[in-house]
Amino acid sequence: MTFAVIFLAIVILICLIVWAKVNPFLAFLVVGVLTGLLLGMPLNGITKSMYKGIGDTLGSIVSVIILGAMLGKLVAESGAAERIASVMMNVFGEKYILQGLMVTGFIVGIPLFYNTGFVLMVPLVFSVAYKYKLPVVYTGLPLLASLSAMHGLVPPHPSPTILIAQFGADIGLTFLYGISIAIPAVLLAGLLYAQTLKKIVSVPLPGFVAQNIPEEKLPGTGNSFFSSLLPVLMLMIIMIVQFAVPAQSKAYSVCVFFADPSIIMLLAVMVATFTLGMGLGKSIKQVMDIYGEAVKDVAMILLIIGGAGALKQILVDSGVSDEIAAALNGSQIQPLLLGWLIAALIRVCLGSATVAGLTAAGIMLPVIKQTGADANLMVLSIGSGSLMLSHFNDGGFWLFKEYFNLSVKDTLRSWTVMESIISVAGLGGVMVWNFFLH
Repeated sequence: MTFAVIFLAIVILICLIVWAKVNPFLAFLVVGVLTGLLLGMPLNGITKSMYKGIGDTLGSIVSVIILGAMLGKLVAESGAAERIASVMMNVFGEKYILQGLMVTGFIVGIPLFYNTGFVLMVPLVFSVAYKYKLPVVYTGLPLLASLSAMHGLVPPHPSPTILIAQFGADIGLTFLYGISIAIPAVLLAGLLYAQTLKKIVSVPLPGFVAQNIPEEKLPGTGNSFFSSLLPVLMLMIIMIVQFAVPAQSKAYSVCVFFADPSIIMLLAVMVATFTLGMGLGKSIKQVMDIYGEAVKDVAMILLIIGGAGALKQILVDSGVSDEIAAALNGSQIQPLLLGWLIAALIRVCLGSATVAGLTAAGIMLPVIKQTGADANLMVLSIGSGSLMLSHFNDGGFWLFKEYFNLSVKDTLRSWTVMESIISVAGLGGVMVWNFFLH
């Protein structure tokens, strides 16, 4: 009966979001209440679980996501991302132009959320393809594969950040594992697979080719790289110091404090406010306006995350998660593979990578506790699964189709296959790490 209720809840969630076009936040709340009622929870218990789920989920990650959005928005608005792209093109030259675009995607994909990075970087793809007379889809796939992999696997992006908090994973180790898994995945999906797409004809619509910021108004190269990559630099320094000092020392406690994602992102935003804002002639009000727009960009993401947290807590407090964990504990499916399968299934049904990751997290949390699966690798397994088979119900699918002015068939052949290769390669990378670590 319990598993029938969970199956029904997932089906209703899919129907509400995909067919009825209900806002995902509302859909999660409705399904959460209905699930609690069907599972026999007391009425006041349902509301308490929902409040706790929303509070606990958002409380641990809301500052990281908002600060990450602020930094990304300022990196974009200041022209730092454009400067980074320009430098990378000059470094790699015409012969290795695809590799240059791929590395650019990795770098700007750290501070920028996927949609922002896409809109900002696609004009660069179009200009490079025009300048060197290259097929547009073939040119753009390495960069977009990098952006997608970073969004699904690496903090401070929403899904990995939330999963790290829920599973109690280590942000530094997850970041390092994520980068090591993302690189071969992007080499396969972005560089190798792109070789098969040279004959796809794409004529981008003129309205989607953005105007570049004049060269003289761009921030300096050092400033652009430093400000954009400051969270990564701080994290690396802190990890090195942590390994060098005793665990009981005061220095170690200080490192633990500064290794907190909220502190790292807060310091990065404070520095960028001066280096990419006031230092480039912007008033404090102009910088704050940019930050205000960034908050608007992620407001709905935060609501969806909160709604998913409410449903997760209903599953936990009703005892269903423990039942699922007990049942799965006796199965022969490896926990990391199971996490990937659940996230991939939800992704295919709902379209949203973030929703897929959150929903899978609620199911897999007790499984981690019972099986002792590596929390860091589970974050990446679910993150990889959440990228699987992007199709008609995913906004990213249509963003790619419309910007590149492609047919549905060519979008499936390029974008959908590229995302699926990243997903499968990501799972492979997780399993390789698991083999060596355990």
